[in-house]
Amino acid sequence: MTDQQEFLAQRFEENRGHLRAVAYRMLGSLSEAEDAVQEAWFRLARTDVSEVANLGGWLTTVVSRVCLDLLRSRTSRREDSLDAREAWLPDPVVERPDADPERSAVEVDSIGLAMLVVLDTLPPAERLAFVLHDMFAMPFDEIAVIVDKTPAATRQLASRARKKVQADAPPKPDPDLGRQRKVVEAFLAAARGGDFEALVNVLDPSVSMRVDSGAGVLRLIRGAADVGAQAFMFRKMAPMGRIAVINGQMGIFARLDGKPVTAMAFTVGENGKVLDIQVFGDMERLAALDLPDFD
Repeated sequence: MTDQQEFLAQRFEENRGHLRAVAYRMLGSLSEAEDAVQEAWFRLARTDVSEVANLGGWLTTVVSRVCLDLLRSRTSRREDSLDAREAWLPDPVVERPDADPERSAVEVDSIGLAMLVVLDTLPPAERLAFVLHDMFAMPFDEIAVIVDKTPAATRQLASRARKKVQADAPPKPDPDLGRQRKVVEAFLAAARGGDFEALVNVLDPSVSMRVDSGAGVLRLIRGAADVGAQAFMFRKMAPMGRIAVINGQMGIFARLDGKPVTAMAFTVGENGKVLDIQVFGDMERLAALDLPDFD
């Protein structure tokens, strides 16, 4: 490897975490996000960037274009399917609760799963404009080059996306992870003890739950009684459950015979109640993720 190649490789690694965060927010898929980042490296390796003043910005543009192509392809597939929108939950980012905070700040994307669900309802160009501008403060004139529109039109894309996100905004979590953990631990204890009343007691009356069982099956359940009844079925897995941090919020992760069987991401409100639960029960999908060891 030449000195120039080593220099580019070093600069790329300096930007990898940022590029991964951009791609994950765009796509909601950890594997696709990693593919987009890898494609950026391939393009960097075969491009003369000696005249590029801002390499980080150049790489962000490349990753964004790759993500936009993937989003458009995904949208086209959905339009061709029988359903207007495929049943799908974004990939969860699962961490041990005692993970190194400095590493987590760099390596783990903390955007909530519920927000990713909302972002997935946006058209590709709107999602890109919103993510790059509202989440990463990229100027509209730079985003305009990616979506092939004027800066004014790009601003309108972000504005439309912002209005949709605000209209469907997920509930805000309690910012205190310690308080979140107490509520999730109470949920887990109630499930382990088979105490249905105690389990329902930690749920907000308007709680919602999405359950991804695999094979394109996504169920949406609302209300404390119905969500509690569904969650109560988790009691068989509860003894294997471990407290985890999922996308920056407290959750539960369980393995059976060494294989991941479920991940549950909770949104705990400042009222001390569970407002939202995202349940991953697709064992094949979970097995494909890079998951920590909780033993």
